[in-house]
Amino acid sequence: RGCPEKCLCNTASKTADCKNRGFTEIPAHLPPEIQILQLQNNRIWRINQNAFTATPLLKILDLSNNSLSSVAPGAFQKLRYLQVLNLTRNLIHYIENKTFSFLPHLKELDLSSNSIVRLPETFGNRTGNITLLSVKHNKLQKMERILLESLPNLKVVLFKDNPWQCNCNVFGLKLWLESFLYRGGISDGIICSAPGIRKGRDLLKVPYELFGACPLRTAHVHMASSHQHGWEPRGSPKHGHHGEQADGGRASCEPKAKARPVSLRHAIGTVVITGVVCGVVCLMMLAAAVYGCAYAAITARYHRERLGPGRPHTAPEEKELLQSSSA
Repeated sequence: RGCPEKCLCNTASKTADCKNRGFTEIPAHLPPEIQILQLQNNRIWRINQNAFTATPLLKILDLSNNSLSSVAPGAFQKLRYLQVLNLTRNLIHYIENKTFSFLPHLKELDLSSNSIVRLPETFGNRTGNITLLSVKHNKLQKMERILLESLPNLKVVLFKDNPWQCNCNVFGLKLWLESFLYRGGISDGIICSAPGIRKGRDLLKVPYELFGACPLRTAHVHMASSHQHGWEPRGSPKHGHHGEQADGGRASCEPKAKARPVSLRHAIGTVVITGVVCGVVCLMMLAAAVYGCAYAAITARYHRERLGPGRPHTAPEEKELLQSSSA
């Protein structure tokens, strides 16, 4: 079959080069055998639900640097062999639930450099083989932990340059990220943008104690997976307030510090200092006891030397008195 007029198709490499051609929609009449479709640097603003029906063998789809503002659920459902999907540098504001359903071989999903403010709780059915996910350079303030847990084969996840709100909404994300890195995952980390006292700090370095006031919905529920893996973060909150709204105001969600040790190092330091003080006191008491014993010994010896052993000789006054008595 032919190739779209503005594209270059290579039968040997099974590639269709349609980049920089001014397309506003996915071109029609693509060869069904192609496996690589390059559509970057166009003006594509929408993807029809059946746009890829004629190209079921696609493995790599590059839609970067276009004008997409949204992606309809099921837009890629015909691409059962798709492995790499690049949607970077578009105008996407949000991703709907199950947008990427029925992509069992998808391994790399790049959503970076968009305007995404919200991600769903799931990308769709059979997306568990994704190994790389990039959401950097967006407008995300939070991310649902349940979404990340639905991607058990993730090896690399990129978060940077988002306005992350380091309050109760990201507590579950903090727990997941710690577990992910412990299992050998790779990430560029999460840097807090708010609240002001935590701006610029790494989320992983924000103490658990500052999340102690988080409601039950964000603390207890997000801890469930940690129990399954047999570990529980130190100082993690177990109790909260019932009846809080899921989208409550920032003030009600803001973590509050509690009067408890900030970290394990501080607790250990307190124990060490207490031990040192107790040791010094004990040494002073021992020195006082040794001094007392030494003083008593010296005093006793002094009295023995002064009085003499058993006083064997009679004093002169007593001797004269005895002589006068005998006379």
